[in-house]
Amino acid sequence: MSRPATEPSDLLITGASLLGRTSADVLVREGVIAAVGPDAATDAAAGTPRVDGDGLVLLPGFVDLHTHLREPGREDAETVRTGSAAAAAGGFTAVLAMANTSPVTDTAEAAERVLDLGVAAGHCDVQPIGAVTKGLEGAELAELGLMHRSRARVRVFSDDGRCVHDARVMRRALEYVRAFDGVISQHSQDPTLAGPSACCHEGELSGRLGLTGWPAVAESSIIARDAELALHTGSRVHVAHVSTAEGVEAVRWAKRRGARITAEVTPHHLVLTTDLLTGYDPVYKVNPPLRPAEDVEALREALADGTIDAVATDHAPHARHDKEHAFPDAAFGMLGLETAFAVVHDVMVDSGRIDLATLAERMSHAPARIAGLTDHGRAIEAGAPAHLVLVDPTDRITVDPATSHSLSRNTPFAGHTLTGRVRTTILRGRVTAADGEVRN
Repeated sequence: MSRPATEPSDLLITGASLLGRTSADVLVREGVIAAVGPDAATDAAAGTPRVDGDGLVLLPGFVDLHTHLREPGREDAETVRTGSAAAAAGGFTAVLAMANTSPVTDTAEAAERVLDLGVAAGHCDVQPIGAVTKGLEGAELAELGLMHRSRARVRVFSDDGRCVHDARVMRRALEYVRAFDGVISQHSQDPTLAGPSACCHEGELSGRLGLTGWPAVAESSIIARDAELALHTGSRVHVAHVSTAEGVEAVRWAKRRGARITAEVTPHHLVLTTDLLTGYDPVYKVNPPLRPAEDVEALREALADGTIDAVATDHAPHARHDKEHAFPDAAFGMLGLETAFAVVHDVMVDSGRIDLATLAERMSHAPARIAGLTDHGRAIEAGAPAHLVLVDPTDRITVDPATSHSLSRNTPFAGHTLTGRVRTTILRGRVTAADGEVRN
């Protein structure tokens, strides 16, 4: 586990609805929940800071399994400080920072550097993800054991942005991390089926637009292969950003067989479809690509029934000079941290597919379990670390890129009106963001 990003604090939250159910006061002392219920207010010491939760819902702080913070190497697009500020504004108390930085996070020293940058920023816990292979080149394993034994305590490894396509390398990685119950997070995309010029979903639309596409089988075939390897090694594999109905079925099949497999879906894959590409707007270029409506429906069903374990943003900031190109030449990726709750709430809760308690499972409890972040994703009860978020599930927001805490502006939701606002984010009892303002 990483060191605290902020010192623990005292706080009294009054009148909030816990998980959208019964209302209660919550007292925090020294960063830990001390009491929940009628005794909380009476036990609070004089002068304890208070947050009015009347009309709001209290949830465990969100955990993001898949965040690109770009530092080191691309500080023009994002830094750990700005990215973690965006995370706090979005209700996240912990994020896992992907390894595809420059230099790559493939050594213990590199992982500790990311950890320290997160501590210095103080907005949320920043847990580095280590690369599976040196330089993300897919050939030689990175320092998996050293990264795990470092101060960063790395437990999740990924070459995200690239698939670990060599089955022998993937098997070795799974065998290696089994000793400390680590997990390999796979970018499931066979590069022989999704070539270097592919930039969208393969289908009738890609042909009509003259864009090179990649098929759903490029995703599902890798998921199936990795499930077999997980069964063979007894180790854990996590499927990043599932995007197709075929991918969902591969995960479902693997779970039925008893593989130690988990999966995530991004907010944008739950709502946006490949039809948006008709205008060639590069803001909609993402990897894996936006898919047809039938895939989006399959993803929603899988998130509701638990086949997909978690929501993860794949927050991918890009500077304007990387994104503002002709569609085939633009960088892949979208912002996601600040809009994640509203998008998931709109699509999944307001539609009646899940309730707020299930949203908390998918956005907090499950990702924390997958990542081994034992002090995050806990129940709201006495003795648990006070990583919390207050949300207003009825408030409507219109997304304005100019107000983002990220250095980049490549949100696909610009101008969209969504229902569900993050009001206050609390890390170890300290307010790190309130009503859109991030605090040091």
